[in-house]
Amino acid sequence: MRVLLISTYELGRQPFGLASPAAWLRAEGNQVTVADLACRPLPGPAVEQADRIAFFLPMHTATRLFLRVVERVKALNPQAHLCGYGLYAPLNAALLGRAGIATIIGGEFEQGLVDWARGDARTGPAVSLARQRFLVPDRTGLPPLAAYAQIVTNGTTHRVGYTEASHGCKHLCRHCPVVPVYRGQFRIVQPDVVLADIRQQVAAGAEHITFGDPDFLNGPGHAIPIVEALHREWPALTYDVTIKIEHLLKHRDLLPVLKRTGCLFVTSAVESLDDAVLERLAKGHTRADFTKALSLMRAAGLPMSPTFIPFTPWTTRESYRELLRALLELDLAGEVAPIQLALRLLIPEGSLMLDLPEVRAMIEPFDPRGLCYPWRNRDREMDSLSAAIQETVRREERRRASRLEIFRKIWDLSQAGSFPDVPMAARATIPYLTEPWYC
Repeated sequence: MRVLLISTYELGRQPFGLASPAAWLRAEGNQVTVADLACRPLPGPAVEQADRIAFFLPMHTATRLFLRVVERVKALNPQAHLCGYGLYAPLNAALLGRAGIATIIGGEFEQGLVDWARGDARTGPAVSLARQRFLVPDRTGLPPLAAYAQIVTNGTTHRVGYTEASHGCKHLCRHCPVVPVYRGQFRIVQPDVVLADIRQQVAAGAEHITFGDPDFLNGPGHAIPIVEALHREWPALTYDVTIKIEHLLKHRDLLPVLKRTGCLFVTSAVESLDDAVLERLAKGHTRADFTKALSLMRAAGLPMSPTFIPFTPWTTRESYRELLRALLELDLAGEVAPIQLALRLLIPEGSLMLDLPEVRAMIEPFDPRGLCYPWRNRDREMDSLSAAIQETVRREERRRASRLEIFRKIWDLSQAGSFPDVPMAARATIPYLTEPWYC
């Protein structure tokens, strides 16, 4: 069977979501072509020759980009059987069906894709949380690591690889797209597979590894032996992980282990510094918890890269200004990607945010182009402020303005008053990826 796997966007990473199923499909004797449209144009001949075409849809942005390309794919090959897989596939099953997607696979999708390539005629979304014995991802045919996001450390750029040690999450944060699919469960990728995947990427030039697990410490007994083994085999190799504030506090004894084994920084979805908003999001932490976790991280010598959803239906101009002030006081203004200060709460199909009566009362009908339920702040000026900040960030990043320069412009747009005279860490001292964390 001639199978084409397509990714439209995966945060500037070489897609694990293409490489992993490619290994499974090739092991079954299929002729597999992989196409990452974030780096290369749509391969017309591969589309025309494919018997089956599958789109990897791990996030909101990737799914919106899919909607722009699927009609071209169908025009080039109207006979191919089309599949959508990844987190956002089952969440948007009806929309995908209208777009011509015949098979929809969510959760642990590798075995499902193998069955699909064998001729499984299943209809309707299928979500599997079955435990799988993974194969080492096959990255043949993907663009080289140099085509993807790099990490900058002390002004020096290093090549980055990407892998996953687990999927899903034990937690039920209402706004998270992982939750409607995994429902509080997580699944591991076997350690030997993770290390073999890292090994092949180091051989391809990787000097740093990003672990894409929704939360690296969902299973410390699984994750920590992996980074211990990583450090033994490659003492100079660095890495970054994503960990909840809740887990940073619960597993504080592991922070020195992360530092010792080469962790450069930890991304944590803080989302808000307003305790009432955090409760609505069911984040499992408070503002005080965040500041405590930040203190523990700094004591361990680990930078935190916090992410935020600053614009929610409950954001006021004063609460937004308070966020900016707090970032300055906590010396985080240079550690937050500017786009993080412009993001609006996304309420996709299947979101647990819809369980809140107050949310159901404020949303508009589902927008199939935006792939979300639109909402408006009671203070319409806040919606305008979000749009203005997004445009400012795009413009300033195009001209390569520093994060501090952009932060000051955001400060002025929010009319937060005189900019305080506070010392701030030099941006060059804080490791960061050249592709800002997005969604």
